[in-house]
Amino acid sequence: MVRRLAPPALVALAVLFAPAPADAGLVPAKVSVTPEGKNSLWMYAVVLPAESMLKAGDYFTIYDFAGLIDGSNGQPAGWTFSTQLLGPTPNRLDPDDNPTLMNLTWTYTGPDMSAGQTGLGNFWAASEYGTSGDSFFTAITHLSGGPKTDSNITETVVPVPAPPAVPEPTTLLLAGVGLPLAALTRRVARRAPGRSGVAVDSPGGSA
Repeated sequence: MVRRLAPPALVALAVLFAPAPADAGLVPAKVSVTPEGKNSLWMYAVVLPAESMLKAGDYFTIYDFAGLIDGSNGQPAGWTFSTQLLGPTPNRLDPDDNPTLMNLTWTYTGPDMSAGQTGLGNFWAASEYGTSGDSFFTAITHLSGGPKTDSNITETVVPVPAPPAVPEPTTLLLAGVGLPLAALTRRVARRAPGRSGVAVDSPGGSA
């Protein structure tokens, strides 16, 4: 599924996507896309559900983020950012992961956090593209009240290259007419006098 976004000339653009519900683990509650010059800023609002807690080293990964602009990432305090072509992915999860497209990972470095459902803030990066396509979000956290880890996977959206433009019907019609005419012109040119290398007497010339 691909959605084309409005041109960057618009003052503001926000596209909201509802994630699949999850009982535990981090969730991308909202994704917004805002034009920034020739690029687009992709912002993910991430929520920590009530049954989960964060410990240092917990992380989440957004897969196959096309057109990443280096150094464009941002995150709240207590998080670090990294990129890689494959993973990292929590054990026993198997998202589609294109080895030619960059994955974005944010890793928690702060103190233990467990306070019921909590918005963790916005995490963002810029891309060359403003067109969205389906992808995956995985995370590893801890269960509240114990040392056990918990991993989850949900759908999200990421930037993808815009599909090629489809020619207008009029353009296709003109192309269909123009090609036979071009071929006919070449045939006439090949038959023109003097093109075969045979001398042609000019009118009034000597016998």
